[in-house]
Amino acid sequence: MILDTLAKGARRRARVLEEADGEGIREAAIARALDEDVHDFPFERNLRAEGVNIICEVKKASPSKGIIADHFPYLEIARDYERAGAAAISVLTEPDYFLGSGLYLKKISRAVQIPILRKDFIVSEVQIYESKLLGASAILLIVSILTDEELTRFIRTAKGLGLSALIETRTEEEIRRAVLAGARIIGVNNRDLRDFSIDNTRAARLHSLVPEDTLFIAESGIQKREDIEEFLAAGIRNFLIGEAMMKAEDKAEKLAEFIGEEPRVQCKICGISRERDIDFLNDALPDYAGFIFARSPRKVTPDKAAGLISLLDPRIKAVGVFVNETTETIADIAKKTHLSVIQLHGDEDFETIREVKERTGLPVWKAIRAGSEEDILPWNDSPADALLLDAKVMGKRGGTGKRIDPNFARAVRKPFLLAGGMNCENIVRAARIARPFAVDVNSGVETDGMKDKEKIQAVIRLLARSGLRKG
Repeated sequence: MILDTLAKGARRRARVLEEADGEGIREAAIARALDEDVHDFPFERNLRAEGVNIICEVKKASPSKGIIADHFPYLEIARDYERAGAAAISVLTEPDYFLGSGLYLKKISRAVQIPILRKDFIVSEVQIYESKLLGASAILLIVSILTDEELTRFIRTAKGLGLSALIETRTEEEIRRAVLAGARIIGVNNRDLRDFSIDNTRAARLHSLVPEDTLFIAESGIQKREDIEEFLAAGIRNFLIGEAMMKAEDKAEKLAEFIGEEPRVQCKICGISRERDIDFLNDALPDYAGFIFARSPRKVTPDKAAGLISLLDPRIKAVGVFVNETTETIADIAKKTHLSVIQLHGDEDFETIREVKERTGLPVWKAIRAGSEEDILPWNDSPADALLLDAKVMGKRGGTGKRIDPNFARAVRKPFLLAGGMNCENIVRAARIARPFAVDVNSGVETDGMKDKEKIQAVIRLLARSGLRKG
């Protein structure tokens, strides 16, 4: 049986690793864990996000399919997965049959921000310590090649290093063993590694045996949206997809196909200050253009803004961004520049918001610098037409490039925009988690502090290819 062969090879490699520098690997991994927040578990956090969450796999070959990718630009593939909105990336490191390498994982972990699952045949603790050093956020543990004692010990070791453990099962008995061992994530492999046959009903049948508070992942055999729909009907929304994603020419379009119909999202490009910026926007056609009338490297005067807005395609709405400005000044600038929306990015209270709305007759968006959900809750009762969620940075009011946790959006009870470090690498995933009516992009489409035409176009195209915006 191929699984026995794979496990035998893994034990041989683990012995070599242990004999070479087992103690040094352990000490280095523990030292790294001490320097990090080992209570974060980003792999699990991403799989608990609302909607469909897909782990996309990076692998060159497999025992069942042979060579999957003759050309194997693994870093480019991983970056494409991140841009497409994958919840995580699975990297094969088994060298003999999957032609994987720990080097692939190490380089990928440095190239992307989303969690990495090391997919290998782990039979020794030294491999877990090695996984930490390679940059993994999670490891795969296969129940059928481990004893109960090993499974329990390996889960405990991984947790102590801040690594999640995906426990792979195939039968009712293996699920029982995984639960008793303390599994927090259980996957069911629809592929039988004894003969490589696929049974896509297996995960759906066994799902009910897994405790409700345990994350569940359907693995292997998923080729089309219809496969996903069958699993969704069984209450499954986390998936690991390998071959179909590897063979897809456009990763964003393929992932969008698997995830299915989603709410559309509008796009605002903020910090417009040059005529060249207007040319870029008129070509890309975002929904909103932001003009900053407060202290900022991107600040514009009312006269300058009026000239720029007069050149703006009428399909793009002009948003004026103000910080602690008087109502009279806001009204005067709004009239002079023909703004469509007022964005308040300072310490404005409910009364100020009401006054601005009355004086301008325009919708008002109130920016909230959120470091937690608690920062958002009081603003659900505000008179603002929408909230703008931005990352909290002490002493700064926006344009910092710092990412906001899109999960904070769970606290919002009115229309909102998502801002804070939005760029091609994270915008799709963030939009899918938060489900805002619009995303706000500023420094993420700049090069050396100036708006970049190619980056603006890339963001707009990516949202369309991902099914989040009309193309």
